[in-house]
Amino acid sequence: MRLAATGDVMLGRNAGVILRRRPPEYVWGDTLPLFREADVVLVNLECVIAGDEAGDPWPRKVFHFKAPPAAVEALRAAHVTAVTLANNHTLDYGPTALEEMLGLLGETGIPAAGAGRTPEEARRAVTLKVEGLRIGLINCTDNEPGWEARAGSPGVCYVPVDLHDERARTLLDLVRAARAGHDLVIVAAHWGPNMSPEPLPHHPPFARALADAGADLFIGTSAHVVQGIELYRVAGRPGGVVPICYDLGDYVDDYAVDPDLRNDRSFLFVFDLDRTGVRGIHLQPILIDGWRCQVKRARGADAAETMATMVARCRKMGTSVRPEGGGLTVDVETPAARQ
Repeated sequence: MRLAATGDVMLGRNAGVILRRRPPEYVWGDTLPLFREADVVLVNLECVIAGDEAGDPWPRKVFHFKAPPAAVEALRAAHVTAVTLANNHTLDYGPTALEEMLGLLGETGIPAAGAGRTPEEARRAVTLKVEGLRIGLINCTDNEPGWEARAGSPGVCYVPVDLHDERARTLLDLVRAARAGHDLVIVAAHWGPNMSPEPLPHHPPFARALADAGADLFIGTSAHVVQGIELYRVAGRPGGVVPICYDLGDYVDDYAVDPDLRNDRSFLFVFDLDRTGVRGIHLQPILIDGWRCQVKRARGADAAETMATMVARCRKMGTSVRPEGGGLTVDVETPAARQ
């Protein structure tokens, strides 16, 4: 089975204006065929999808991102299987807009992890049934603690990156429970600050604890730039190795570009999966045209520099990456090689 995952997808502001007058597939550019080759497509949706009249901007926030209902059609055009919503823009226009988005996604058949009308809905593992496998998807964030879902108050699955915190212990229990009821478990976290090329010191122990609890794959977002991949060994696990992708960077947006960190350069992350876990990772370099709010495959110097940066960041984590097919490949050891 092949799973494609993106970093932050922001379809509001200028992207929302474009979606009102362009075909829904426009924002994906020439990367659209890559989505259609995948069995599962996961997107971190860094905006709320709602009508113009839904909700007021959250007070004392600098950036508010609301995409028009047409954004749902853009997700459908990319064959998006599920979205993750635990981030710092899901409640930009309050609970009314969040509930409208949950309704729109539900009507379209796109399940959402990480946010909900109740704490239980925000925390639950979304089950994806693909190619005979049951995949559990859990999503959390350490951003916006005031947005934590509570009884009678829609919100996100808020979890501090602190293994001593009760909410972190609850998250580990959720992963263990999901492990018991699924063939594979994926944990996605929107964590840490923006524009950080490396994970914070307390991120690796947290992600490894999730792997020990039962996650087969960890994917992070929030930094707006790609971070390295760690291959973490879990004793006694059939697959043996859990990829920790600390940050997937951005994918579609209209953001200003940092000339040094180049947040307009990223990858589409594609994972080969079977019942034992992740068997391989393929990284297709992409370039975000923020002015046109469109992503495209990176070529030439853009591709070369994006890949060189990723190779260096993975090397720091002891992960070997090789060029292949215009992108990068990370070989995850097979069960036979681990015996």
